[in-house]
Amino acid sequence: MPKIILMMSVSLDGFFEGPNREIDWHLVDEELHAHFNEEIRNMGALLSGRVTYELMAAFWPTADKDPDSPPTMVEFARIWRSIPKVVFSRTLERAEWHTTIVPEVVPESIRELKERSLGDLGLGGAELAAEFMRHGLVDEFRVYVHPVLLGRGRRLFSETDTMTRLRLVESRPFGNGVVLLRYERADPDTADTAGSGTEAEADVGTEGAEVGDGGNTA
Repeated sequence: MPKIILMMSVSLDGFFEGPNREIDWHLVDEELHAHFNEEIRNMGALLSGRVTYELMAAFWPTADKDPDSPPTMVEFARIWRSIPKVVFSRTLERAEWHTTIVPEVVPESIRELKERSLGDLGLGGAELAAEFMRHGLVDEFRVYVHPVLLGRGRRLFSETDTMTRLRLVESRPFGNGVVLLRYERADPDTADTAGSGTEAEADVGTEGAEVGDGGNTA
């Protein structure tokens, strides 16, 4: 069964954006970018909110046309153009590059999408991720911890009244100091309900734009 995988970059003190929504502190070198390409290439689709999609669509469709783009960016541009994408938005009227617009998160529809998918589904955007988590739809968390303390910004995990138990399945350091922490839900077959354990959140950084941002369904 394919999984819904939340991928996000965070600072050591838990922020995914700076106080002015800056992400220039992300350390994405060729090694890390090649890792992102490998992970996303094998996915069945990318799920995001409007903000994330518009950020990506403004940069990646033509990123491989820039003669100064490194090979990893050229490769990711081609991956992004071809991979199926689902954007959750009530205001976006048109989207290109193999993109489907869905007005809201309907758990039954998401589960059907997961069952039909030919690969795992990559989830990006903290607000959209929080909505998925409320419905118990996130199966795995890939948190890329960057070696920086921001002090202020937007925290990846907002306060909730529930708890989610996780199991660490991989930790991987990269040469630039970023560390991947990969967790699975300890109770993957148990649907979340009020008062029971639920999840956590996470974005995959790529130079010039993010695979996950603070996008929601607006």
